[in-house]
Amino acid sequence: MKIAIIGAGAAGIIAALQAIGEKTEVDLYEKNNSFGKKILVSGNGRCNITNINLKEDNFIGQDTTFVEYLFKEFGFLEFKKYCEKIGLFLKIKENGKVYPLSNEAKSVLKIFEINLKEKGVNILLCKPVNFIKKIDNKFYIYTEDGDEKKYDRVLLCSGSKAAPKIGGNDSGYKIAKTFGHNTNMVYPCLVQLETVSTNCARMAGVKIDSEVSLKINCKKHIKVKGDILFTKYGLSGFAILDISPYVSKLLLEQKKVNIFINLLPDYDKLELLSIFENIKKFHNRYDILTMLSGFISLKIAKVLLSELKINQNKMLKEMSIKEMRAVVEKIIDWCFEIDSTHGFDYAEVCGGGLRISQINPKTMESKILKGLFFAGEILDITGKRGGFNLAFAWSSGYIAGKNIGKLS
Repeated sequence: MKIAIIGAGAAGIIAALQAIGEKTEVDLYEKNNSFGKKILVSGNGRCNITNINLKEDNFIGQDTTFVEYLFKEFGFLEFKKYCEKIGLFLKIKENGKVYPLSNEAKSVLKIFEINLKEKGVNILLCKPVNFIKKIDNKFYIYTEDGDEKKYDRVLLCSGSKAAPKIGGNDSGYKIAKTFGHNTNMVYPCLVQLETVSTNCARMAGVKIDSEVSLKINCKKHIKVKGDILFTKYGLSGFAILDISPYVSKLLLEQKKVNIFINLLPDYDKLELLSIFENIKKFHNRYDILTMLSGFISLKIAKVLLSELKINQNKMLKEMSIKEMRAVVEKIIDWCFEIDSTHGFDYAEVCGGGLRISQINPKTMESKILKGLFFAGEILDITGKRGGFNLAFAWSSGYIAGKNIGKLS
């Protein structure tokens, strides 16, 4: 049996290792001049390889119950055993994130590369696939350089539009569409956000620990804690990346999106107002900027006061209770209107993708066309930040590889 796997990322690599055998030949196609590029950049080069909390609520998509079977068969413990079997040992962090013991993405790729070569997987680098046809139960693959090869089965795990600088594109969606598969609209995820106001540019370079909320119909829909980095274009930082999938989807639906930043999440409004009133009582010769400098960055304080139209040199003894409440309100619930995301170029992953209702989660085979399989980011399943997307790639790729090589 001849098998073609399109895309040599995490899903394609582990699928190839599962599919190869005495009665199967595997060609692993990769458009780049090297494979596993997303693995290399994961965890800032340290490779956040998976997470121990592989639960449905850590994923978004049209139907996240899809992941239940995958992780039941190939969850964290199974992946850990698999890694140890090939000589890759893992370290679990307190937050549930998992890294290689070497703390280096290059070492992860090295071990998988050796295993691919030892098992006889044929790795075809710089081989973008233009299109695929099925004629008389055989798949014909045509590459950009004019090659044509015939296969019994095909696995599409060519990724998404995210991060085009390392090879992300929509080729997989287009190929799947020719076989009758449908795609839900894709949108950037784990990405920075661009704001309507220029206030962020005035605070560019300041990083804070905060709480970010997304309100829908005046109710807080999503709330995340983490760091925020103000930039020339808007907002970055882990808290922003975490909330970006929900924001991005709302923008795709052409809805107005506001997020609210709590600069001091360890205080509530009444507590903070009481502290400010107390400072005013004992240090009434302070100006408002001096008082705020004990709580927030001066750069942020100046912009905040400017937006409230309060003179930063105004003495505390001259501050009215109304002005003091306005300052507290802004600190605890500062609204920023989002204009757009920073785009696919900067997104770590994509939301949306191929409809999983058309794919069998027990085998990863198409329900539309026999012999066609899918895995990884091409599907409409997106994980939260913290190793969940790689976990889905390993799991879906493992199950696809295990089933694609079975004789029927």
